[in-house]
Amino acid sequence: MSELPDGVERRQFDGESRLATRGEPVYGEPTDGEWRAWDARRSKLGAMLETGMETGLVGGGTVLYLGAAAGTTVSHVADFAGPTYAVEFAPRPTRDLLDAAEPRDRLFPLLKDARKPETYAHVVEPVDVIVQDVATRGQAKVANANAQFLDGEGRLLAAIKARSEDVVADPSEVFERELATLRDSYEVLETRRLEPFHDSHLGVVARPR
Repeated sequence: MSELPDGVERRQFDGESRLATRGEPVYGEPTDGEWRAWDARRSKLGAMLETGMETGLVGGGTVLYLGAAAGTTVSHVADFAGPTYAVEFAPRPTRDLLDAAEPRDRLFPLLKDARKPETYAHVVEPVDVIVQDVATRGQAKVANANAQFLDGEGRLLAAIKARSEDVVADPSEVFERELATLRDSYEVLETRRLEPFHDSHLGVVARPR
């Protein structure tokens, strides 16, 4: 099992050992004092940690999060990371993301399209980690387009959803196609299927070429 980032611990919730971060609750998750459970079944990054992937995450690092949605996962990231830029395209979940950001002074929501990084390049500083969870076709192309923000020693942590690319193809074939595209900009360090937490998803750890 890989080492957890500073600020992420295993805690007991209702007799079960679960990942947890310190922060205000966001999505009805169980709490224990200032700690709140990180539900891996609602978080691809949580699932990557639960399955033991070597994410390279560290406490206090700068993060660009692509596909932040309503803030379920990125709120946990902002609990232990440094400045965390949260890109989300849809207005409705962005309203919930703003609520999640209110008690987190290191979380910066951006109502932007992750496929168009030029629209937020003037805001985002070089980052240590890109976390990507976008449910759109062309997921590897999105990661490649945003590689410009990643520090040379940084990491891409991506969750590739097969059904967003092709609803009928075998997920393994979809993953191979997306990984081939990803290798245009990254060296892939590790991949792992995210079952039983998420069906037809592949966790990817990569670094820029």
